[in-house]
Amino acid sequence: MGDHEKVVARFNDKRLLKGCVNGFTGDSAVVIIEEAATGKEHAVPVEDLKALFYVRTFEGSKDYQEKKVYRPGKKPGRKVFIKFRDGEKLVGFLEADVAPDKVISFLKSGGNKAGFFLRPVDADCNNTRIFAAWNAIDDITTLP
Repeated sequence: MGDHEKVVARFNDKRLLKGCVNGFTGDSAVVIIEEAATGKEHAVPVEDLKALFYVRTFEGSKDYQEKKVYRPGKKPGRKVFIKFRDGEKLVGFLEADVAPDKVISFLKSGGNKAGFFLRPVDADCNNTRIFAAWNAIDDITTLP
């Protein structure tokens, strides 16, 4: 798996796939995931994904309580709150540099891109970044 990034793909139908990706930018309709357990490559349509979680380890830490609160200090991007269609909620920071007067058009650009990247609020959690697929999102709110 070399320099590939570790990911946990969460599908709209609740399936999981742990593996690695190389250079996925979110602009393509398909993401190639090399399965961790077998080394087999899977061509996954982004429309089938809920989210792609870039992780430090595949195991995570069952005892770790992820912080879901914005802390004071320098922010790595625009604050965002996401509610997925399955009810799961995420808080984080948009990776895209979106000016305050362009947030509405960015959020309505769902048809132009399959999703967007965000960074988790908790810098110490197992997730290092997340690709959220537009088709899996029920609601999204941005804050200054």
